[in-house]
Parts: sequence; C-alpha cells; structure tokens
Amino acid sequence: MPDWLIERGIGESRAVRIENGGIVEARILLDGIARAGSILGARLMKVGVPAVAVADGQEFLLPKGAPGVTQGATLTIEVTRETIPGAEPWKRPLACVATGDAGEPAFEAQPLTFPSPTDLLGEAGWDDLVEEARRGIVRLNGGGLRVSPTPAMTLIDVDGYLPAGELALAGARAAARTILRHDIGGSIGIDLPTVSGKLQRQAIGEAVDAILPQPFERTAVNGFGFLQIVRPRRRASLFELATDRAAFEARALLRRVVREASGSKQLNAHPVVIAVLERRTDWIEALERQIGGSVTLRAEPSLPIHAGYAEKR
Repeated sequence: MPDWLIERGIGESRAVRIENGGIVEARILLDGIARAGSILGARLMKVGVPAVAVADGQEFLLPKGAPGVTQGATLTIEVTRETIPGAEPWKRPLACVATGDAGEPAFEAQPLTFPSPTDLLGEAGWDDLVEEARRGIVRLNGGGLRVSPTPAMTLIDVDGYLPAGELALAGARAAARTILRHDIGGSIGIDLPTVSGKLQRQAIGEAVDAILPQPFERTAVNGFGFLQIVRPRRRASLFELATDRAAFEARALLRRVVREASGSKQLNAHPVVIAVLERRTDWIEALERQIGGSVTLRAEPSLPIHAGYAEKR
C-alpha cells in the first residue's frame, strides 16, 4: 500500500497515511484553496514588511516583504500557509516571493475511487478521527487528551488517573501521535502532569522526539510539566477545521450520503448545516450527480449539529 491515499469528495479531499490498519496521519484539503507550495502569478498591492499581493482574487500576506518589487508590479509567489477557516476569517494566507528553490515537497497520494464498495478510510478509523476533531477529545488508556485550538497556539491538556510519571509519558506519546493524526502545526503547548526529576522529564522529551518527524523544535519539559513544540504550519489542522462547525458537519454529511444507496434523497439536518448547503449549490449539484437523483433539504432544529441524515424520496 502506498504511503498516502486520497479520497476526493464534495467540498474537500481527505488524505490519509495508514499503518497497521489505522490512520497515523491525515489531512483535510478544502476545495478552492491555494495549496501550500503552490506557485502563483500575483500583483503586489502593498509594499513594505509585511507586503500584500493578490493572486486569483485572493490576498496573500508576505511577512518578509517583496524586496525590489514596486507597488502594482507583477511577481511570482509561493504559498507558505493556506487559508485558515474558523474563528479568525480575517487572517490572510501567507506567501513568499518564489525563488525557484524547493519549498514544501509536492504532495503525492494514490487516488481512491469515491464512492467505492470498500470504504478504506472508514475501515482505518476515519469516523473516529472526525469524532476526535469535533469533540476535541482523544482517548488514552488511563486518561485522555483535551485539544483546544486558540489564535496563539494549539493546547493539549493531558489528564487521567494513572500515576503522574506514567501518565505524563503516555500522554506525551499520545499527544505526539495526535499532532500527526490531525495535522497540527505551528505552536503547540502540551500540559502534562507535573513530574519530578530531570531524567524523567528528559525521557518524556525523548519519547516525543521518537514519534514526531523533523522538522520541529521543542523545549524541555519544565518543572510544571509543560512542553512546547513548534512545527511548520502550512494548513489548518482537523481541530481547526472543526471550529467552523456548520461547514465541517455539512461536508461530513455529504460523505455519508454519497456512500449510501443511490436515488433521490432528502437531507435532514440542523438549520445551520442546511444553511451551508443552501449556499453551496455546487455541492448539492455534485451530490445529485453522484447519487443519480435529486436532492431536497429540510431543517430539523431538534437534531444535534452532527446528526444529519438522508432519507429516500
């Protein structure tokens, strides 16, 4: 099996890397967003540091500026961080002046037929992954992780009933695996139980190093059990995507519906999810093509936001 598999759905593509039957890395790639590593022709709209360029109708912030380029001139940029949806829609994607040097390696994955008789993502635990993202909770034997995206960093709180040293080590390993599974980048803070002794804190840091691939930087575990990690942040994590809850649940509903029996259907969902689908007529048209029938929408205020379903018409 290749390293990465990708399922191109409606509104998003879902990429996973599977080991021993489970998902060890995942990405949700939203449609209509310039991918990190993309090379685009742009026009410089604001000089200075940072500078602002426009490409394909989208503004990009250039934190290092564009030396030697005058306002209004054309230039070539490389996307370094994609649009981050959710709590801060005003944040612009980031880019730099393209130099021709290799940036992020091209993402290569084997495409999956979607829908197909065999749900490889589902068999590997996709639904559990989505549930972790929407709840912000990752289970751990003897405890659990609470993951909270904030504007400054993603915070991972480790709690449980194991002895402090054992829980801190298990929690650090689980946090590192969660960072990979949910594509968390940027600044990450892990709050572990307080442990005493330099050797024990050092072992916790080494456990993280053994799981997370480079590039990343980290601090030592301090006396209060706090560990900070900084990784490249090229796109939104699954937890960040889930903060844009209505759109997140609308796309999840579409994946479920496509995998069900074909034919005309009515989608029943919470009003905020229906509102997203009403705005995205292109999603509904794509769904109609895939299921071979018409689609109608019905808002049900009593439904939980994640509990939308389809019924045949």
